[in-house]
Amino acid sequence: MSVARDFFWMQEAIQLAKFASDAEEVPVGAILIDKEGYQIGAGWNCPIGDCDPSAHAEIIALRVGAKAKKNYRLIDSTLYVTLEPCLMCIGAIVHARVKRVVFGAYDTKSGAVESAFQLGTTTLLNHKPVYTGGVLAQECGKLLSDFFKTRR
Repeated sequence: MSVARDFFWMQEAIQLAKFASDAEEVPVGAILIDKEGYQIGAGWNCPIGDCDPSAHAEIIALRVGAKAKKNYRLIDSTLYVTLEPCLMCIGAIVHARVKRVVFGAYDTKSGAVESAFQLGTTTLLNHKPVYTGGVLAQECGKLLSDFFKTRR
């Protein structure tokens, strides 16, 4: 994967995060790309609006992508997400066999790749995606900090 491609798809995920923010949800967006480089799934956080604790951006993107591929295994796919995935989302990513995860901002409180939990380096999981963190981290982080400033 090229840096330019990572920036392009992360900017698309940022646009989705803005939809979440507009809906007064935590601004996180995710885009799932297949091995040919086509978008097959997209989502933004909507657990409040959907009354669904699992409605994280990553989960929504994986659900859409799995339906598009008619397969719950998303072999050779790449998931772009504006915030480091949590434990729940890492579990879904592993079960879906996503090949690569690219995330923007680090989440020191509940990030499960490198921050609060280090599942990105564990040997305990049966599938190990490749992780790239910090892509457009400043822009992704600003969306989150601006969102929470308005709520304090």
